[in-house]
Amino acid sequence: MDLLQLRYFQSVARYEHISRAAEELRIAQPSLSRAIARLEAELGSPLFDRQGRRIRLNQYGAVFLRHVDRALSELDDGRRAVHEARDTGLGRVSVASETLLTISSLLGSFRAAYPRADVRLFQSDADEMDRQLRAREVDFCVASQPLTGTHLESIELVREEVLLGVPHGHWLDGRDSVTIAEVADEPFVSTRHGWQRALLDRLFASEGLTPVLSCEGDEPGASGDLISAGLGIGLIPAMSRQVGTRIPLAWVHVDAPDCHRVLSLVWNRETHLSEAARRFREFVTSKPFMTHRLPDRRRTRHPA
Repeated sequence: MDLLQLRYFQSVARYEHISRAAEELRIAQPSLSRAIARLEAELGSPLFDRQGRRIRLNQYGAVFLRHVDRALSELDDGRRAVHEARDTGLGRVSVASETLLTISSLLGSFRAAYPRADVRLFQSDADEMDRQLRAREVDFCVASQPLTGTHLESIELVREEVLLGVPHGHWLDGRDSVTIAEVADEPFVSTRHGWQRALLDRLFASEGLTPVLSCEGDEPGASGDLISAGLGIGLIPAMSRQVGTRIPLAWVHVDAPDCHRVLSLVWNRETHLSEAARRFREFVTSKPFMTHRLPDRRRTRHPA
């Protein structure tokens, strides 16, 4: 059994398809099939159920895959640790966020404090964040929705009120607060997925209503511009009043329970963290996140 065999097996187990795995590994399909057959012979047990040209990971393969994933991850972490020890810098920290506006100021402050750190930023939705953490493609996610799994750990950064943004001149401009029932027929600007849409649907469902949508997008940070242009009204986090002062909006409190957003820093506790990543976590959790951060930070290990 050698390292190459284990990587071949890992790829075939992920795709459950010999030709796709061979294409990814850039080897001939017969060579890959022979490598898997030798591995099964060495283990004394088939790892896949074969039905014609289709293969499926069986119970023995699933057990073996868990150990292979762990072993290869440890080796990859060891390789990164050696590279970091050899380099003169702090190494790399990679961060994913649903919207870049949320953490642009934070990352700027971190870069100013640690100019030798190599910072990489990704824009990802919740599903992509979960995949990136599992695949160890990123060190941290700044998430507005719960990410669950036994491999994840998180700490709450901020719990902030979500306001209703309306264009100037709108009939709600100047109002202090409004109920969901009062805006039941108003067109809303929202995202297709993510915390903004989930909160909007939940608030309306609690009143037995369905929101009227005038615009559905993929970038939460664009909502303020769309609302200001008169395309509708929408839910905007209170933080946007600071980071988005260039956008002319009127702000109205929503008279509904739990109209808030929670931002959490999430990481895979089984992933090796570079010196830069460790300093980033310490930096984020030891300083106020904007001005809305709660003093009571709670670290959580998520159930499966």
